[in-house]
Amino acid sequence: MGVYTTGIWEEKSDEISFADFRFSITHHYLVQEASDKDGKEELVEDALPLSMQDLLCMNNDFPPRAHCLVRWYGLREFLVIAPAANNDAVLSESKCNLLLSSISIALGNTGCQVPLFVQIHHKWRRMYVGECQGPGVRTDFEMVHLRKVPNQYTHLSGLLDIFKSKIGCPLTPLPPVSIAIRLTYVLQDWQQYFWPQQPPDIDALIGGEVGGLEFGKLPFGACEDPISELHLATTWPHLTEGIIVDNDVYSDLDPIQAPQWSVRVRKADNPQCLLGDFLTEFFKLCRRKESTDEILGRSTFEEDGKEVADITHALSKLTEPAPVPIHKLSVTNMVHSAKKKIRKHRGVDDSPLNSEVLNTIMLFLFPDAADKLTDGSEARPSTSRNNPPPENEEYNIYSQFKSAPSDSLTYKLALCLCMINFYHGGVKGVAHLWQEFVVEMRRRWEKNDLIPGLANGPPDLRCCLLHQKLQMLNCCIERKKARDEGKKAYTSDRSPSGSSGDTGKAVDRSGGDYQKETEKERGEVGKSWESWSDSEEEFFECLSDTEELKGNGQENGKKGGTKEGSKESANLKPEGRLHPHGKLTLLHPGEPLYIPVTQEPAPMTEDLLEEQSEVLAKLGTSAEGAHLRARMQSACLLSDMESFKAANPGCCLEDFVRWYSPRDYIEEEVVDEEGNRVLKGELSARMKIPSNMWVEAWETAKPVPARRQRRLFDDTREAEKVLHYLAIQKPADLARHLLPCVIHASVLKVKEEEMLEDTASVKKIIKQIISHSSKVLRFPNPEDKKLEEIIAQIMSAEAIIARARSLKAKFGIEKCDQEEEKEDLERFVNCLLEQPEVSVIGAGRGPAGSIIHKLFVNAQRVATMTSLDEELKRSGSSDERRLNFGAVADFPPPAGRELILRITVPRPAPYSKPLPQRMYSVITKEDFRLAGAFSADTTFF
Repeated sequence: MGVYTTGIWEEKSDEISFADFRFSITHHYLVQEASDKDGKEELVEDALPLSMQDLLCMNNDFPPRAHCLVRWYGLREFLVIAPAANNDAVLSESKCNLLLSSISIALGNTGCQVPLFVQIHHKWRRMYVGECQGPGVRTDFEMVHLRKVPNQYTHLSGLLDIFKSKIGCPLTPLPPVSIAIRLTYVLQDWQQYFWPQQPPDIDALIGGEVGGLEFGKLPFGACEDPISELHLATTWPHLTEGIIVDNDVYSDLDPIQAPQWSVRVRKADNPQCLLGDFLTEFFKLCRRKESTDEILGRSTFEEDGKEVADITHALSKLTEPAPVPIHKLSVTNMVHSAKKKIRKHRGVDDSPLNSEVLNTIMLFLFPDAADKLTDGSEARPSTSRNNPPPENEEYNIYSQFKSAPSDSLTYKLALCLCMINFYHGGVKGVAHLWQEFVVEMRRRWEKNDLIPGLANGPPDLRCCLLHQKLQMLNCCIERKKARDEGKKAYTSDRSPSGSSGDTGKAVDRSGGDYQKETEKERGEVGKSWESWSDSEEEFFECLSDTEELKGNGQENGKKGGTKEGSKESANLKPEGRLHPHGKLTLLHPGEPLYIPVTQEPAPMTEDLLEEQSEVLAKLGTSAEGAHLRARMQSACLLSDMESFKAANPGCCLEDFVRWYSPRDYIEEEVVDEEGNRVLKGELSARMKIPSNMWVEAWETAKPVPARRQRRLFDDTREAEKVLHYLAIQKPADLARHLLPCVIHASVLKVKEEEMLEDTASVKKIIKQIISHSSKVLRFPNPEDKKLEEIIAQIMSAEAIIARARSLKAKFGIEKCDQEEEKEDLERFVNCLLEQPEVSVIGAGRGPAGSIIHKLFVNAQRVATMTSLDEELKRSGSSDERRLNFGAVADFPPPAGRELILRITVPRPAPYSKPLPQRMYSVITKEDFRLAGAFSADTTFF
């Protein structure tokens, strides 16, 4: 390939006005590196302009991607003047002549040696006339464009005649004309190669096998052949007049004998690809307005034959005696009855999802349900609890996309909804599955069943909000489960003398009892305090002097550890100890300092954090507002202080600060009265500020162990809020929540498929998708236009991989036995995807050329209905093949014929300076064009 293909082309445009007519003028030029040689050439007197030299240059014939004037005239720099408005055109001959004469004068006055063209007639015709002037020379650029090809110009001999007559050279005989010929053949019939991507078998879905379309896996590939045509260009670059014969009865131009072959592929416009369709259809859900109830039927929760009662009867209903036992009014029973009404109203046959598909999905989403059915025992709540998540780049994409980990329930749900939307009822199927999902979430909350596929701990703010909500619900289930189990354990452990026994046990926990308590607390992940939060009343009945003890503890705290306080606190039993600190002791009693069992801070999702920050911001900057804000934020601090006081009777604020915030307790060496160096400590300056929040909280705090405190995290309320949030989600909201997960899954799918093909351009697109998505999906409610751009990039990557697979199938790369030949073919296919045109090494005799030849032969067989037996009877010699060319040729008639004729002759007189002459011709089925550049001597004429 010449520099015209590999180099960089640039253009600059401006607008000019001429005779009240607006024109755009564009400068096209090939960016070239300056060299000393070029500088020296410019100094040569009477040198031909560069454009005239380019007319004879053969290195850049037939560039695959260039401006049409570059292909027709071989120029590397030129100017084009065209009408500025799209609808204006220079049609009349007088206007054309006026423009040309004006251009000629301008070129002469300025000494410009760059060719200048004017676009005439309608733009679609691409008709140009132009001129180039040099010292004593001029080149006229002329053009002929016809719809129908005259018979005498369909072959080389007729074009040579018109070229010679146009030159009108007086010399006899003429020097031989240099010829370059390119014949282009188009292959459209791929019937002999079935497209490898078969459409999925939807009926097999229920059995769990969908031919690569299982739940949890996205489909991939084109449903139609993404390569529509193959164009083979056979080129004879250096021929001389007289060497070959090409006329209306015979031609020497056999494509098999052409010294150069090059191939380009025409890609199908927007081929239908499965992954792209899945994404597009799922994205369409985001624009739906209906709620789940509207989609599944407005009267879903109404009983048959009954209208909703008038609201005025609400109060009387509340005051009437309950017609059913209270235990039957539990949330679980209400939900199950509602579920029955849904099915009763809708009917089994009317459900968007049939029961088999629904059961398959629910078992995929909740594998622990299958374990329970088979084992009869409780399944593991989550695989991620036992196996730490893989810390690799692919797994951690979710934090960039704000989606969810690829092994999480949210991620699986997104993939299932995507498939349901595409194959099983569209938005109705989505609404049905979501309704069943919400009912399952409610059931798990009621039954204390942990949700599988969610990581331990508080909501991960790097994930999407829906994933955070499910994590929050799991936190609530964990706390409720721990509390209920603790309640059962407490009930079973109580004996008739339990009151005195409990009191006695709690007096001293420094020995074996302490270890037992610690193990129990650790076994419940530091949450044993929750086991008692619901049994507050019965616990307090066991202790008659609780209030008195609390009071003593509080007074003791206020006194700050005086001797009297220490004596009074001797009666206050320590409670809620986790383990001794090990290094610190209480300042005044001198006993070991114990770390208390504390309440964990309430987990929060990002929307709750946002609400909280808004409330705190609304309090303003006044002193009262600041004080109230500090008190709201110190709930956790107060709880920890109360736990600390209960675990360390007789402690003071300094003890708490030494454990809780060591930097706020400053120790320094001082010399006492006896001259000994001792460590003396005091609170930091900020702790001594009057009305300090820490001091206020310490004075307010009572010695109450964590298990008796009011819960910082009300799991019941938070769970109901989450369940309500899930229930009111519309399919459009759901799609918005889960779109990052679907995009995340699509990127992983493209990466997985790309690894099999190893295509450089796809690697680049994947990096762009990840970068773009990270910026767009990080913020809530991204713009639809930006989301569409991401989906378009994914579809583009899928189409490229599909094209690569199509070409590999057509060139039989997998069937190739020789490793070296296989590598050459793979390289050739990759080049076809990356480059506009690829040279075939060895032309028709190389490995790629042989395959291309067979493709054309097979297509010709199909076209002419010639059987294989008849084909074998034909002689294989090239001479006889040429004779039988009209009968059954290996190749179809060329779709395009391009010729370039060149010669250097004196013109217009025998004594004129010999100058380059060139004519380009292209013949297609519906187009015939001649583009001539004819030079003349303006000094000796």
